[in-house]
Amino acid sequence: MLALADELAREAEHVFARLMARAVGAGNDTAFASMIATRAAGGGALPVWLGLDLQAFRGLMTYHFPGVSPDVLSATDGGVPLKAARQDEREELIDLMLTYRAHESPSEVWMAQAVAAGCMAGDHLWHDLGLWNRGELTALMRRNFPLLAARNARDMKWKRFLYKQLCETVGIRVCRAPTCEVCVDYHVCFGSED
Repeated sequence: MLALADELAREAEHVFARLMARAVGAGNDTAFASMIATRAAGGGALPVWLGLDLQAFRGLMTYHFPGVSPDVLSATDGGVPLKAARQDEREELIDLMLTYRAHESPSEVWMAQAVAAGCMAGDHLWHDLGLWNRGELTALMRRNFPLLAARNARDMKWKRFLYKQLCETVGIRVCRAPTCEVCVDYHVCFGSED
């Protein structure tokens, strides 16, 4: 089993290096290269094309990695399709992030779509996205959605934080306690995901 993990890691590193050799130097190059490389090696939990439609994925590749074929990922590489019942939830997450976007790059829209797709899976968000550590997720949130990221001043885990923000926009209290500091689940919501 360890040999398989090593082989997948080498494959991901190879794809990552190939993408970064053609990267344009935009802020989201590294994060998207990590997602694509992990997905191409069979890791992460994103659906096909990182949860974007094919046209948007092609646009992402042309913008960030000109000259690299979008076929680095394919429709047949095993992604888990989003259940129709969760489509509204995904759209609400996208709308939330886009409300706070930095307005510096078209890449922010693709990132919101990919992050929302990652939220539909069951592990830590950075892992579901195919990022290689939580720091990459924090950096991409700060870069793409700075005002939203600034609201996560206590380092709440990102998936929980995003859903908490959604609930607050419609007036639903997620935490059973009046403040997070006295909530019995405090240790589960904040801190390291390693």
